[in-house]
Amino acid sequence: MARRRYHPETHHSHRTGWLRAAVLGANDGIVSTASLLLGVAAADAGRDALMIAGVAALVAGAMSMAAGEYVSVSSQADTEAADLRRERAELDAHPIHEHQELAAIYIQRGLSPTLANQVARQLMAHDALGAHARDELGITQTLSARPVQAALTSAAAFAVGAALPLTAAALAPAPLLLPMVSVTSLVVLTALGALGARAGGAPMAHAALRVAFWGALAMALTAGIGRLFGAAL
Repeated sequence: MARRRYHPETHHSHRTGWLRAAVLGANDGIVSTASLLLGVAAADAGRDALMIAGVAALVAGAMSMAAGEYVSVSSQADTEAADLRRERAELDAHPIHEHQELAAIYIQRGLSPTLANQVARQLMAHDALGAHARDELGITQTLSARPVQAALTSAAAFAVGAALPLTAAALAPAPLLLPMVSVTSLVVLTALGALGARAGGAPMAHAALRVAFWGALAMALTAGIGRLFGAAL
């Protein structure tokens, strides 16, 4: 009888932290900067004013993304740390109750009471806090909050994303500035949506269309407002 070969499975949950920050940062960089450029250009501003506005948007947006991600993820990290301190104190004060609590979780997941107690006992002997953090609190090393990583990833991704429409605006002839910035941004947004979906193991077509639709809507609205106020002034 031939031996069945083992094929390791590929999962993508370990990428959740940096992938979310990178995709969000790049998407915001492209959409916000392209929209701003289109709005300013539609108001008949000169190229110098356009480029100053674009560079300011890149720097301000990258810093805003970094600060926002750091504060948000730090709050998550503080909550996780507080939960772990509380769980450590419970383990020290009431080890029997904590064993019963962990075993009850495994019983709810389908194990028999005997096996659940055995599993809980062995896991707590190996790493009691880790077992409770993972199975009771839902905190794992893979998905735990990393504020600095999220901040740096978001800032870098935003800057890279914002640089694309800014470069298109700098290189485009004046009569073609609006269409070149729009098309370049939409193409990159579509590719970004597909790439992010592939990295996360999700369907690419739906993600690409979703990102392109909202990006096009944001750029169209901003360009319309710029045209309206430019005509009024």
